[in-house]
Amino acid sequence: KGSTSHMLASILQEAGYKVGLYTSPHLKSFTERIQINGAEIPKENVTSFIAKHQTFLKEQQLSFFEMTVGLAFDYFANEKVDVAIIEVGLGGRLDSTNIITPEIAVITNIGLDHVQILGDTLPKIASEKAGIIKPSIPVVIGEKQPEVEHVFLEKAKTLNSKIHFASDTNYQYATDLLGSYQKANVKTAVTVIHHLSSLEVSEAAIQNGLLKVVANTNLHGRWQVVQTTPKVVCDTAHNTEGLTTVMQQLQNEDYQQLHIVLGVVSDKDLAKILNLFPKNATYYFCKPNIPRGLSEVTLQKEASEFQLNGKAYSSVKEALVSAQKNASKNDIIYIGGSTFVVAEII
Repeated sequence: KGSTSHMLASILQEAGYKVGLYTSPHLKSFTERIQINGAEIPKENVTSFIAKHQTFLKEQQLSFFEMTVGLAFDYFANEKVDVAIIEVGLGGRLDSTNIITPEIAVITNIGLDHVQILGDTLPKIASEKAGIIKPSIPVVIGEKQPEVEHVFLEKAKTLNSKIHFASDTNYQYATDLLGSYQKANVKTAVTVIHHLSSLEVSEAAIQNGLLKVVANTNLHGRWQVVQTTPKVVCDTAHNTEGLTTVMQQLQNEDYQQLHIVLGVVSDKDLAKILNLFPKNATYYFCKPNIPRGLSEVTLQKEASEFQLNGKAYSSVKEALVSAQKNASKNDIIYIGGSTFVVAEII
């Protein structure tokens, strides 16, 4: 969902609109979550919002995410944005972003992510996501997935919503986002633009917007090349779908030896994730520096069951330094497994 929302923001900025973009999580700074035309919310707006509404926020016992959504909506309203792109946090049906009635609803592919919270089958997760479909509001689905397609079709029919599958289109545009998996996101973003009847967007705005996603929205950490000799790539992919496509792209790269700096958070289904990583790489296991980070020793132990072998390091930086020492100029170093791992090196 992340890249699609940034693509949309970039296209609409190129079309001349004042665009609010709400995303999560952040990589380096909390203020990345709330931006207008690529500029992050000023820190003083955050502190004054909390100061002003402190009593209410405490009384309602709101979660961190709910408070952040309130802050974003308040900021966008005060700044009178022309259009706001609101990325859902978790699921959809019960997500606090779902309080709004959108111009259009967008659902990217369904994967087995957050299984403890959203359900352990694709149809269960799809029905949580389908919770953002609103009466008579069009909906764009990124991927036509046979096992969940019926969930969306039934929900859209019940609510009299026009449904569009982006994967049925053949839109092809160049984008400055390098991951091969961005092709599907491009189709989704362009499909949304074509069914957004309330806004005028030229073909030139679509082309330019897709070429300037990073410049217009400061998107980082998606197949980002941080060094060229040896090539060092990082990606925030952390679930089965994201990692499958990123690992495919990694296998297509030209290298002598592959070095993988890997760290994960503790709520992941490790078996599903580790199964996707190549066995012919040298691993540098590490723990992202957050309370939910999984111990590097545990990760090393679990990974060895999948014939993924390497040493454990107590920090991401240490692991990367070691990989850089060991890598020759024709090798590739990949850093990932979690948003939090990538955040520590960019």
